[in-house]
Amino acid sequence: MPAPNVPPEMILRLFEVTAKPGCAAALLAKFANTSADVVQNEPGNQGYFFGDEMSVDGERVIFASLWDDLAAVQQRFGDRWQDSFLPDGYEDLIESCGIRHIRVGGGWFVRPAV
Repeated sequence: MPAPNVPPEMILRLFEVTAKPGCAAALLAKFANTSADVVQNEPGNQGYFFGDEMSVDGERVIFASLWDDLAAVQQRFGDRWQDSFLPDGYEDLIESCGIRHIRVGGGWFVRPAV
């Protein structure tokens, strides 16, 4: 059963990356600007967040965006919605990457801002 106030078809789009050695910080900086511009203010986008994995090498990063439904994701990313979308300059920083789509349903809870 979906959590209250969460539409049953919300989609979390996860862009998971292993950055080239020493490039994670530069990639996170690009996430703050370029990746944010790719999704914010798009129809059906409810927000985004990004961060890096807490590990010894620190080269794994993610960019996550939340969408109203799969149709909104497909509208924004077109026929290649299941592929990683790499703006100019990203390939130079990335060793490997992938995309996952997760249907958000039951168990969703975010504490409201105070």
